[in-house]
Amino acid sequence: MNGRYVITLKNCAFFSTHGVMEEEERLGQRFYVDIIMHIEDEAAVLHDDFSEAVDYGEVYRITKDVVTGRRFKLIEALAHAIAVSVSRHYDAIRRIEVTVRKPAAPVPGLLDHAEAKVAYDVE
Repeated sequence: MNGRYVITLKNCAFFSTHGVMEEEERLGQRFYVDIIMHIEDEAAVLHDDFSEAVDYGEVYRITKDVVTGRRFKLIEALAHAIAVSVSRHYDAIRRIEVTVRKPAAPVPGLLDHAEAKVAYDVE
């Protein structure tokens, strides 16, 4: 076995004001974020060493800071900003995939949500 593994955070919920429309900025809405982190770290996985591990509680806090700290017009830009911010905190992350869902997208029709997914490879 090598030190490669995946950590996934699903349906992290945040309230914010992202979007192009004025009503979205004024009223705000809930956003849901999934984060899949591909990690290479032998100390954490082979030796049960938390000090070297990716702390997913910290990943949630970083994500919350990005989602609530700045307004984005596009959810794909928001997803990219989350991916960059999280990956900068942990050298062990080799790839990160971030999905942002917007349940109340201003679309003249019925749908569950709009969704954007960004895959970011760390060099």
